Amino acid sequence: MAVFTPKQRLLLAIVPPLAVTLIRLLGATLRYRDVNAPATPVGIDVPGPTIFAFWHCALLVSAHRFRNKGIAILISRSFDGELIARIVERLGFVAVRGSSTRGGPQALRGMQQAYTDGLICAFTADGPKGPARIAKPGPVHLAELTGANWIGAFHGQPDRAWELRSWDRFMIPKPFTTVTFSWPVHTAPELAPVQQSLDEAVAMTSRLQSQ
Repeated sequence: MAVFTPKQRLLLAIVPPLAVTLIRLLGATLRYRDVNAPATPVGIDVPGPTIFAFWHCALLVSAHRFRNKGIAILISRSFDGELIARIVERLGFVAVRGSSTRGGPQALRGMQQAYTDGLICAFTADGPKGPARIAKPGPVHLAELTGANWIGAFHGQPDRAWELRSWDRFMIPKPFTTVTFSWPVHTAPELAPVQQSLDEAVAMTSRLQSQ
């Protein structure tokens, strides 16, 4: 179990409930629309167990839209990860702790159990610390463990957003904006196709917003 400083414990007590309240208030003003590749449904409409990947920058909009669905999400064991885990758990996600690199085997066993339990399993493919929009092999490793024959990808892009100066250019949508979610064709459980699918997800939102 991680040991936190007094300052960190105070932040862990204050930040998650405050963040969840703000996410819910902001989310209530957002509108969502989907752009789908042919014969590709919105991911949440596909019965689990499934594996999906998305970029870390879209974590906030994804956390609001897909709240209370029991989706398992892999989150690092860092202090920042602890903050995120406590926030997403309050939003109805299942936080599986670890990363695809540090503590990888234990984390993947947790995701394997979530998959076995029939859950949607989601990975921030470039998390927890980048490089931004470069896919890591976590989703592929889970597919190998579970025998899954495809991986889905998606991206959520607000029409208007504040972009933080963080490694991932984390996006906070502005109130009353529309968030476009894109769903490219499901791909083979291999790293290069997953990268291509994630890139296509971003391109799909860009094309729609430029029309």
